[in-house]
Amino acid sequence: MEIFTAIRKDHEKQRLLMKILVETTGNSESRQKYFTELKAELAHHAIAEERHFYSPLMESDNTIEPSRHAIAEHHEIDELVEKLENTDMSSSAWLIHMKSLQELVLHHLDEEEHEFFQQAGKVLTAAQKQKLADEYRHEMEIQES
Repeated sequence: MEIFTAIRKDHEKQRLLMKILVETTGNSESRQKYFTELKAELAHHAIAEERHFYSPLMESDNTIEPSRHAIAEHHEIDELVEKLENTDMSSSAWLIHMKSLQELVLHHLDEEEHEFFQQAGKVLTAAQKQKLADEYRHEMEIQES
């Protein structure tokens, strides 16, 4: 498995969790459960991605700016997650913030998959893509345990 496939698998989990969350209502058990799962997934993914995808790509002039941009978006995502944590789940504001988070994350994932992966694919060798995937998956396992 190469790095792009490993990252895409996690992106699919994030898309699914957000889709489920925007369909939940009130301070329900399901909303709490899926939000906890989404928070963990986003946090673990950002750490693993920054360490084992963006960090090596910052060594290339062709991918340093897109890497910085993506890391900045991770920070924006963290801020929205924090806003959700500080908002009453039963308030209408929670769903508004959740939809904002979904919009930002979907933008980030689409930009990464449709633009940045192509740039990164030109910079990384086949061996690097495999090695980074192994390191990324290992990091995700550490984060999740």
